[in-house]
Parts: sequence; C-alpha cells; structure tokens
Amino acid sequence: MPRRWRQAAAVTAVALLATGAGHAATPTLRNPHPCPGSSGFTCSTLAVPLDHSGRRPGTLHLRVAAADNAKASRGALLVIAGGPGQPGVPFIAKLARALHGVLSGYRLVMYDQRGTGSGALSCPALQDAMGDSDLTAPPATAVRSCARALGRARSFYGTDDVVADMEQLRQALGVDKWTLDGISYGTFVGERYAIAHPTRVKRLVLDSVVPHNFDFELVPLELHAAGRVLRNVCGARCVNDLSAVVRAGHDGTQILDALALMSIVDPSYTVPGDIAAALHAARNGNSVSLDALLATIRNWEAAPADGLSQGLHASALCADWRFPWGDASAPLAGRSAKLARAAARLRASDVAPFDRGTATGSGFVRQCLPWTPTAPTPAASKRLPRVPTLLVNGDRDLSTPLEWARIEAALAPSGRLVVVHGAGHSVQTRAKSDAGRNAVAAFLGR
Repeated sequence: MPRRWRQAAAVTAVALLATGAGHAATPTLRNPHPCPGSSGFTCSTLAVPLDHSGRRPGTLHLRVAAADNAKASRGALLVIAGGPGQPGVPFIAKLARALHGVLSGYRLVMYDQRGTGSGALSCPALQDAMGDSDLTAPPATAVRSCARALGRARSFYGTDDVVADMEQLRQALGVDKWTLDGISYGTFVGERYAIAHPTRVKRLVLDSVVPHNFDFELVPLELHAAGRVLRNVCGARCVNDLSAVVRAGHDGTQILDALALMSIVDPSYTVPGDIAAALHAARNGNSVSLDALLATIRNWEAAPADGLSQGLHASALCADWRFPWGDASAPLAGRSAKLARAAARLRASDVAPFDRGTATGSGFVRQCLPWTPTAPTPAASKRLPRVPTLLVNGDRDLSTPLEWARIEAALAPSGRLVVVHGAGHSVQTRAKSDAGRNAVAAFLGR
C-alpha cells in the first residue's frame, strides 16, 4: 500500500456519514446480503446516532457480519476487534477458522466499530506517520491537523459511544444476553460494556488485556515488562545490551515499538531479525543490523485508515485515558509541564531497561499531548461486575503485557487468568500453543 496520501483526502468519514437526521427507534439490521468471501455469514448495516444523547443530529452506518446459525443453542458470541481503530467485519472468516473449536453452539458476530473500516476517520498526515502502530511518536503538527479536520465530532468516538452502539447491536440481533470475546483494545470495550450492562453479558473473554481503569501508569509497566520478556527470551545479557543501547542515544520508543510488533508476529523475537544479536552488535558500536530491523518494522507498520484508523485511534484513546495533565478536557497550556513533572517522579527502576524519555515519548503520550481538548469518556466503576470472566495473555506479549492482565484479573471478582507461556499478542488467533484456545473453549462450553 502506498504511504503517501493526498491532503485533499483529509475529508473525514464523519463529515460524509454524519449527515442523516434520523435513525430507527428500534435498532434494525438493514440490507442483509451474503458476506463477500465469507461463506455462511450474512452482512448487514446498523444505523446508530452519531450522538447518543440526541443533542447533535447525524447517523453512522456500521457494518455487521453474523453467522447464519441464528438459532444457535448457546446464543450470540460477539468478537470485538482491537486498535482502537481496527474494523471487525474483514476478519470474520479468519476468526471463524481460528475459533472453530470454540464456536460449537454459538453464533459468531463481528462488526466495524464507529470510525473504522469503510467509515474510517481519515487523517492523512497522522496515518502516514503512525500506520498501525500504537507507539510510534507522531509529529505534533499531524496530531493538531487531525483534530482540526475531525472538528467537534471527535467527541463522539470514545469507548462510551462504542458501548452504546454495542447495546443497539444486541437489540438489533434480538438477543437478551450475549457472550463477549474481546481482543486487545476489544478487551477494554468488553470490560466497559460489562460494567454498563452487566445483566446483558453471559460470559466475558479477555484476550491480551487492557485494564479498564488504568491509564498513564500502564506505560512504565510496559517498559519494565520488556526487560522481563527479553530476559526470558535471550537472557540477562540481552537486557543489559538494550539498556546500554538506549543510554547511548538510540531511540528507545522506536525500539519498544519494534519489540511490541515482534511480540505480535514472532514472540521468539527473531523475525524480521534476531533482536538479541542486533542489540549486542549495536552496544559494541555496530548498529547496522538494529537499524535494518527497525526500518523493516516501520515498513511493516504502514497501513491505510480502513485497516487501522489513526484518526479514530486518537479520538478514542485521548478521550478514554487519563494522563499526568488530566483528562481530554484539560487545556493545552500546562500539559507539557505536568508531563515533565510526572517523568521526574519516575525512578530509573520504574522504566528499566528503557529511560524516562521512552515513557514520555511513546505514541500513547505524543498522540494525546497536543490533541485539542474534547469531552472525556466518563470514568467507570473500579471493579468488573460478577460476570464469569476468563482472561488469557501471552507471557511474551509486549503490546498488552502480562502485567496489565494481572491488574485486570485482580479487579474481576468472577475472573480467572490463564497465562500462555511462549505466546505473544492475541492468544486465540496467533499462539502456537493450544493452551489458551483450549481454556477459552472449556470456559465457553460450560
């Protein structure tokens, strides 16, 4: 895919979609038709209000894919895609294959969350800078340009809006209760839905977990997790090499971003290159291999908005999270100073084998630091409801590290955490071991 986007393409999907004035009082799935390339599934469209409060007119049209076994004995199983910014419908066939041992008795459903897929929020400069990465630090000019292009409508793309859409989808499917299976950011959505609608959830699966109520403190936890994972993969020397390379001036955020992507595609950390050998050579003055590995990762991360929308990513993430400067409504003036004070309070051991600059330079922070103030996503309950919950996480995952899953497990009164050793991100679809998939199958088959 070409990475250059014409500035004229800055017209956003929200400007195109949010023009309708009305929507059905009773949610309805419209225009049913066979899903292209996905035998056994019907695709349709769900119309939802841009603003669920009704104060601002506009309608969004979300794509939905559902298996044809509408009378499945165990009911509907909604798999929630990640990002934020990733659509769901394009992955329905892949998920059906990956979860074939889980799906007995269930009707598999996926949908494109607002601002994703064919309705992606398009911000060309930000998309070009970040692709599908969470951690690459974008230029502040690209962030500000995106916020201006989206305008006030960016306030309607937080996870609270996604949860409200999901409730309308449940009604449109005609089910009283359903089972949720969230992957990556989809776990955050599933958690927030369960908190908002506990009586509508039969069971909750959280795969590669994002805690529902923790924010900037997750960043240093991710940095620290890198040391644990590398120690497991390639020993203490590998961790010491990483620390030395960062101290010598290499971009810690770029290295962390590479490690996170490698945990998705190859948790042995040898593709697209042997990270241990590359770090050791760089520590000894030869960074050719490390630079080549990082360049390959950046090329892999190139992605169009309909693959993972960075406009939606910023709109949701910056509304959902709380940072050292406060929530999304905090004025721009003073944000940098508050971030600097928070960084100064971090001990070296909090961020090792990285440094404070990596913590404050990650894409999570740099995408939201210059983001124009907007309405924040409301805070949620501190604990999950007493809904049967299974958490699964790979112990080599550096996109959503195991440390994050342990936080959420402690907040799930009816939860159980299964750690899949040697696995990286997205246990159900990517792990070589069947341990996680077997645990999910057993949990859902009870």
